[in-house]
Amino acid sequence: MPSYNSIGKIVATFGLRGEVILKHHLGKKTGLRGLELLYLEEKKDEMIPYFIETVRPKTDDELYLKLEGIDVKEKAQQLTQKQVWLAESDFHRFAGASAPISMLGFHIINDGTDLGEILEVIEQPHQLLCRIDLQGKEALIPVHPDALEKMDKTKKEIYMVLPEGLLDIYR
Repeated sequence: MPSYNSIGKIVATFGLRGEVILKHHLGKKTGLRGLELLYLEEKKDEMIPYFIETVRPKTDDELYLKLEGIDVKEKAQQLTQKQVWLAESDFHRFAGASAPISMLGFHIINDGTDLGEILEVIEQPHQLLCRIDLQGKEALIPVHPDALEKMDKTKKEIYMVLPEGLLDIYR
């Protein structure tokens, strides 16, 4: 089964011809040049492919998208608030290297112990959280500059010193 990464969601419609606005977390201004296909999550773990007709930048983190088969505002309205996903190979092509979302797939190492792979990056106004599977339970690990020791992009590992007792909440 192909692997997908979430890049954001459809936040609004634009105009009368079926354009939508995609708010993305790719970390850089992008026009998604060369991207032909993206996926919308219709139901949990059910990805529906959509071919891209046109893309144009709106802001640093928003794009106007025209998708094939979506040609009126009413059809576009049905796509609002849907998560947008890219195939993993496309995701790595378009995600900014310094963007928090680029940490997907990295492993968090705390005190020499691999806690698990980062499954989701949640950007909050004053905090960045990484969702991992810690011994079968979902755990949210805050990424704070004081706790971050180093990041090894080659090995896809993030070395951290987590506050004492943080992991006990999830065990």
